[in-house]
Amino acid sequence: MSLHKPCLGPSIWYFPSSYLGHSAAGQTKLRYGAPTALACDIGAQILGLHKIEMAKSSWQDVAATAQELRDTSISRIYPPVPDVPQDLAKNVTGIPKQLLTTDEVLITETGPDELISALASGKTSSAVVVSAFLRRAGLAQKLTNCITELLPEEALSRAKFLDDYYHEHRSPIGPLHGLPISVKEHIGMKGKGLNAGFVSWWDHKGEEDAYVLRILWRAGCVFYARTTQPQTLMHLETSNNLYGVTVNPFNRDLTSGGSSGGEGALVGLRGSCLGIGSDIGGSIRSPAANCGLYGFRPTSYRVPLKGWTATMLSAEQIVGVIGPLSTSLEGIKLFMKTIVSAKPWLVEPSCLPLPWKNLELEHSIRQGKKLRVGVLWSDDVVKPHPPITRALKKVVDKLEDVNALEVINWKPYKHDEAWEIIASLYFADGAKEETDAINASGEPWRPLSKFIIQENPYVKHLSVEEMWQWTGRREEYRCKYAEVWNQTATRTGPNGEPADMVDVILAPVGPGAAPPLDSAKYWGYTSQWNLLDYPALVFPVSRVDPDVDKVEEGYEPMNEKDAFNYRLYEPEKYREAPVSLQLIGRRYEDEKASR
Repeated sequence: MSLHKPCLGPSIWYFPSSYLGHSAAGQTKLRYGAPTALACDIGAQILGLHKIEMAKSSWQDVAATAQELRDTSISRIYPPVPDVPQDLAKNVTGIPKQLLTTDEVLITETGPDELISALASGKTSSAVVVSAFLRRAGLAQKLTNCITELLPEEALSRAKFLDDYYHEHRSPIGPLHGLPISVKEHIGMKGKGLNAGFVSWWDHKGEEDAYVLRILWRAGCVFYARTTQPQTLMHLETSNNLYGVTVNPFNRDLTSGGSSGGEGALVGLRGSCLGIGSDIGGSIRSPAANCGLYGFRPTSYRVPLKGWTATMLSAEQIVGVIGPLSTSLEGIKLFMKTIVSAKPWLVEPSCLPLPWKNLELEHSIRQGKKLRVGVLWSDDVVKPHPPITRALKKVVDKLEDVNALEVINWKPYKHDEAWEIIASLYFADGAKEETDAINASGEPWRPLSKFIIQENPYVKHLSVEEMWQWTGRREEYRCKYAEVWNQTATRTGPNGEPADMVDVILAPVGPGAAPPLDSAKYWGYTSQWNLLDYPALVFPVSRVDPDVDKVEEGYEPMNEKDAFNYRLYEPEKYREAPVSLQLIGRRYEDEKASR
């Protein structure tokens, strides 16, 4: 086994002391070198024992085992992760600064682009950076319940290899040299758990490293943390019966979002500066918005999917995507450029052979062409809460002060119909695979699993002919929306095509800031763009201020969904919650949307 390729073995290893190094504090941990083949064999043997036990276990026993293994992985970090106060405030974002060293705080609050620069120049070492993020990730777990597993031995072994490589060659191994990256659990690592939020899947293991991880690995990164997701992967929150509920670090009464909510909470607490999530209805953008981060949903087939898991994995009616969450916009660009530069279409043919374009937006401005931004104030189905409207006004006011920009109002086109189409295509088997995966262990249905499946009037088993019909409606709707976009053109091109149209749409990410737990029931502001397969970038704007963001008294809701959202807003409940917006581009104009 080569030093630079870690044994991505099962997360349930218990190693006898004869194969381990011991820290000064008596904690059991692997030495900095790569795990041995013998250790991997031992892990595999233990894995087999756990599989036998699972067949006899209740779902509660499986959950207890999963949490024990997670906690054990955190206990192997050295120096030990500090304990947190028993009585936590709602906003826990300041606690890591109180418990970590000054250097650890400085490292973990540095953006990924700056860390890359420091690592590539030898100003700091990967071992130091990884150790700092491991400790802060351990704290994030104690504060928000966002981790399924930390990987201290593998991560530090990898960091040592990268540091040794740099010392020998005086240059980085790749564009991500030494950078720690966290990963949502259902994106597979060879030999490690792959449960996608189902208790009955807890003993499923990755057969190989997901291709997207292999690309990032070759670029020099370090994987050190795996994060939580909801039961079914189909919530805009993160709760499951293996690990419980992941909460928002800015207000623990609110959700961190979902389904990549573990990443949202971890990155929000700066326990990661760059994480990997997935999105089929808002699952990157919801956590990014709720936790005050940058998050990007690329157009389908820009980022490879091979090696992840979910129910209905090969369904093509609505295609999920993998994308980044980061503390900075530069982190988003770094991820996308690294993936696309690897030409993933050569290995995964479904990926489109589109190099990452360097847009000449500044050149367009110099030539006198204004960049045009359409503003979606409401989708005319559910009106956003006052903090969202205030954020839109704040950004629009700033944009209108820029001579090179033109701001126009965007008129939504039948967004209620868009939900009907996408909700009908999500579960073409009548949610049989989801239902079977939940019921197989006897675990209870989480409230939002019931909402999106059992209480969803559009969930039904589709015949082949019905699937054709709904797919046809999807394509018809996409054409109609393209027509709406084309109508914003101010001139006609040389071949009669519309020209100088709106470049991007500025819109809410949801009908409010991070909602209270088990109440994220409106998907329309994110799933709309999944149906159209448009790229979308989330960015932070402000925080909820109850003294400013008053309830709109006397408002008459448009429908029951709007009434539910209106009743949900009690300003004090949302205090200090991040407020974010998104920029949406046309299909395969990812570079423009993430500019």
